[in-house]
Amino acid sequence: MLLGVRNLSKSYGHTTILADLTFAINAGERVGIVGMNGIGKSTLLRVLIGQEPPDSGSARFGPSVEVGYLPQTTPAFFGQTIEDLILASVGNLRQLETRMRELEVLMAQPAPEHMAALLEDYAQVATRFQERGGYELEHQIDAILAGLGIAHLPRSRPVATLSGGEKARVGLAALLLRSPDLLLLDEPTNHLDIHALEWLESYLASYRGAVLVVSHDRHFLNRVVNQILELEEHSHHLKSYSGNYDAFLRARAAERTKQQEDYERQQEEIKELRQRMRETARQVAHHRMPKDGDKMAYDFKGGRVQQTISRNVRAAEEELKRIEANSVPKPPKPLRFYPNFATEAIRSDQIIKVEGLTRQHDGRALFADLSFSIAPDARILLTGPNGAGKTTLIQTMLGLETPDAGAAKVVGSARIGYLPQSSLPNLSLTILEWYRQTQAGYDEQLIAGLLETGLFRLEDMRKTIAQLSIGQRRKLEIARLMAERPNVLILDEPTNYLSLDVLEAFETAILAFAGPVIAVSHDRWFMERFGGERWELQEGRLVRGEASNPQ
Repeated sequence: MLLGVRNLSKSYGHTTILADLTFAINAGERVGIVGMNGIGKSTLLRVLIGQEPPDSGSARFGPSVEVGYLPQTTPAFFGQTIEDLILASVGNLRQLETRMRELEVLMAQPAPEHMAALLEDYAQVATRFQERGGYELEHQIDAILAGLGIAHLPRSRPVATLSGGEKARVGLAALLLRSPDLLLLDEPTNHLDIHALEWLESYLASYRGAVLVVSHDRHFLNRVVNQILELEEHSHHLKSYSGNYDAFLRARAAERTKQQEDYERQQEEIKELRQRMRETARQVAHHRMPKDGDKMAYDFKGGRVQQTISRNVRAAEEELKRIEANSVPKPPKPLRFYPNFATEAIRSDQIIKVEGLTRQHDGRALFADLSFSIAPDARILLTGPNGAGKTTLIQTMLGLETPDAGAAKVVGSARIGYLPQSSLPNLSLTILEWYRQTQAGYDEQLIAGLLETGLFRLEDMRKTIAQLSIGQRRKLEIARLMAERPNVLILDEPTNYLSLDVLEAFETAILAFAGPVIAVSHDRWFMERFGGERWELQEGRLVRGEASNPQ
């Protein structure tokens, strides 16, 4: 057993996050953790590695188990180059290799009484070195850097100078190069393009160690994991399901259907028992002593009837107590997202017109002399490898960045709803305070609007942004987006950080949106459903549809 968790609980104030969790991770297992945003998935990983203490219970790793942890937010890596991170990551393998060489020297001229111990020690070290890929180390370094799309970066380059996506991939590469016994990964797919995603899936599917991963990527979970742990919304317990994400969905749906049927069946049984008790009570009233006072006749007939009725009443009461003592709980009503992008259509042939748009970064042309227009019924999926300039193109179109040449014009009647890939609102503001900055109205109206979305509960309104998970912050941005009543949607990685329940409802709302939509995404599930045109940004050009038809 690599990891054993027993009766683990964690609360913040009066809010329970994790309740009495017990599970184990064994060698070779690949386990996915799912659950709604803010439920405690990232907290669980932090507790497991000791970044946060549990309130009760324990989490213990097996003897000599090496653990690698990838947080959802990338560390700063101050003062380190890519080469520094690589050398630090493979340090344990270098130590094992050094120890092997030392033992080889000792075994060359051993004292006879030490030979058996030396052979045993060497066998253990050599096995560990081989299992961690030590004999293919240089090839492994090249393969991981290429697989994650960062082989082109000079290894002498300071990590601090990289983009956010590049930092995330360098951090993931450094972790994989360590080849730990157990990988703890928190949303590892958020900054990966399709090529890197597919490479990571293949790598983890055949990984020698075990994997415990928090992810919202449905394709990724289907290809990588063989077990799902769901952190439940109401009980805060973990429930285990065998198989991948699709198998989890089927098992959970069947389970919840059965619980609903069992609950309804039991409620009907309780209703029938209470009805029987009421009818019995009426029978008691009908068998009272006759008015002529014939007590002897009453005792002979009526008394026996009363005894029978009393037995029936007691039997019904006992049965009711038994049911209520072992009652099937009413299936909880989950928090549901109700997206609503109701808005009027735009009366224009062109929503956005781009002419000769050019933008450079660090001496490299991200795109050059782009010209195109966006029609009122456009549905465009903008794709391309990491670093191609997709986000820069969107922000330049919207006037958030200045082009080096060319211009982009937006029709005056367009109300653009822009969901950026990431934003950093003032962390000290509460949900309500931040929402109020973008909306007019009394607090009661704003709270009602937030509650109607199904994204938040009343008790969330006074939470600060700092208290929210990254996924909950994303939900707040979506709530703001809907409240703006846009008639144009421009979405940069809209499915990032969202839990699966919110994600699927949001996707459905995007598909039903009446106006033009431009979306940047690497989420293959979303891409398959989106439809429309696919524009790929390749080496500064836009390739529309087939690669043979460049813009």
